[in-house]
Parts: sequence; structure tokens; C-alpha cells
Amino acid sequence: MEDENRHETPNNKPFVIEIPSYEQVIQGSAINSQPKTTPSLSKPSSSFSQAFNFIKKSDLYSPPPPPAPFTPASSSGGINVEAPGAASAYVRPHGNSRNAILVSHRQKGNPLLKHIRNVRWEFADIVCDYLLGQETCALYLSVRYHLLHPDYLYFRIRELQKKFKLRVVLCHVDIEDVVKPLLEITKTSMLHDCTLLCGWSLEECGRYLETIKVYQHKSADIIQGQMDTDYMSRLNHALTSIRHVNKTDVVTLGSTFGSLAHIMDASMEDLGRCPGIGERKVKRLYETFHEPFKRVVSHKTTILGTPTETAPVLEGNVDEKDTEDASKRKKKEPELTVKSALSEAFMKYSGKVGAKNNKATA
Repeated sequence: MEDENRHETPNNKPFVIEIPSYEQVIQGSAINSQPKTTPSLSKPSSSFSQAFNFIKKSDLYSPPPPPAPFTPASSSGGINVEAPGAASAYVRPHGNSRNAILVSHRQKGNPLLKHIRNVRWEFADIVCDYLLGQETCALYLSVRYHLLHPDYLYFRIRELQKKFKLRVVLCHVDIEDVVKPLLEITKTSMLHDCTLLCGWSLEECGRYLETIKVYQHKSADIIQGQMDTDYMSRLNHALTSIRHVNKTDVVTLGSTFGSLAHIMDASMEDLGRCPGIGERKVKRLYETFHEPFKRVVSHKTTILGTPTETAPVLEGNVDEKDTEDASKRKKKEPELTVKSALSEAFMKYSGKVGAKNNKATA
């Protein structure tokens, strides 16, 4: 039996199986009764910074830049932090905001915004209602709202102070009887150097805002009429302003007389000899060049449509004196016609040109 319980190892050492005692069995059962803790997948054993801390020691790692210090916005660039309710007159646009209309938050819910379609717009903290450029702003006012709050426009203009060169008052006429309220709005706008634009629909008001924004960098010369500088074009422009005279008649007169001075000196018979120019055109041309500027108006006072009779003059000496004074005045004050006025202007202009030429040659 002893030989059967003993096993010999290759090193000829006996291998003995140890039997645990009662106390060891009790302690082992207590340890096995405790629940085993398994690592959770949602809660890792180490944090992200601890797990990737080795990256900071590599050569490719560079520390992030320090955060910029917070500075409150100035009064010309944004909202004043010291006064939370106050906003500056102009907010510097960022990126695509330069080509957009800046709209005040107090205009939220205004149906006018639905009709601004050709230009981008966005809300911003500004004093005016619509900021259309760096020096251009607009205030929106409804006539119906003006009747309820007559002092609203005055206080809004006073908030703008003098920070904009062009200040537009965009008035939406939404009532029928507008004579009295428009007179009040016009007076307020003129007294405070504002430009008044009236629109009878929201679409028209939206077009005004879009046009001002698009043409903010354009000069006023684009709306000025262009006229050719040659002599024939100017002669055409001058003579066609006379009624019943067309461009064909101007060509006929220019080829016949040669210049405007000769046309003005021509008599009615000379004008009538031109082909295509009838009696009515001749009369119009002659009266235009020879009719005096001052027209004699009769000073007869009328009462209820009936002229009042002048009192008879008893003394004949007074009548003679009046006629003598009238004749003297006529001699002193010659009649001014188009011809005489233009001739005087030409004389002055030729004298100035001659003096400049003399100075240039000297």
C-alpha cells in the first residue's frame, strides 16, 4: 500500500499531496462567496489624458497657444460691456456681413424683411433700424404708428446723434388721409438733416433699402444725363426745346444759317424761306429769341370778380409827370431778350478767354 501512494519524480524525490485543514477550507469558501468585479467597458480604468500621456513626450507634439485675454468692446466696434443695454452706432462687419444689410433686433417681426430679397441681411446690435453702409443708416416709420406715438421719430433721430452722413427716414404710408401726418414727418426730418423717402407699399420700401445698399459706393454722376460735347448736339438740344421744332428742322436751320447767332439774328422772312419750316414754327422761333423776359402784368384789383374803377385824376399836371417818369424808366431799363442776354454772356466769356490767353503767352 505504501508503495502505491508514493510516486517518484524523475529526480527520485517523493511527491506528497497535502490535504487542507478545516480552517483553510472555511477561509477559501468565504473568499469564493464574494462577487467577482469585472472591468466595465463604459468606465475605463484610466482617463483619456492618462492613456495618451505618452504623446506629449513625442517630437511631433506642440503645446496649444494660450487663450487671448478678454477685452471689452469699444463704443465704435460693438456693444459696450459697461452698459449692457447700450449699443454702438456701428458694428464692424465680419466676413460676408460687409455686403449685407444689418437689421436691428427691434425690427423682428416686421413684414418688410420678407421683401428684402436681392441683398443679404442679418440681425445686429445697432442703434438705427437698418445699417446700409459705414456712414448710411435708415429709420423705419409707419404713418399709422406715428399717429399713435407722435414723438417716436424725434427720439429715434436724437439717438443717432451725428454719427452718420446720410440718415434716411423710410416712411411707410399705410393710411388714406396722410396730409397732416406727412407734414409733421417732413418737418421733423428737415429740421434734423434727414432724407425722407415715402413708400406706399412694403415692397417699395424694400426696394429703397436694396437700392441704397447696392449704390452705397457709387457716385452721383451715374444718374446725371450725358450729352455730347460737339456743337451740333448742343444746337440740337437747345432748339428742340422750342415747341414744334424737331431734329430735322435743326439740321435745316444749321445748314442754312451756320450758327446759333445767325439764327437769332434772322428775321421772320429769312426763317420762312427755309424748307420744311412753316408759319407756326417761324413764329415760335422768332418769339423765343425776341420776346422780353419781363412781362407787363396789369395791376387791376378785382373784388368778387368785378374790376374796381380807378378814381379820376383831377389835375392834368400829375398825369404828365407820371408819363414822363414812365418814359424815363423805359429809357433807363432796356428790354432784356434772349438775344441780348446771350450776347452779353458771350462778350464776358470771350473777354475772360482773351485774358487767360494773354497771361499764358506772357
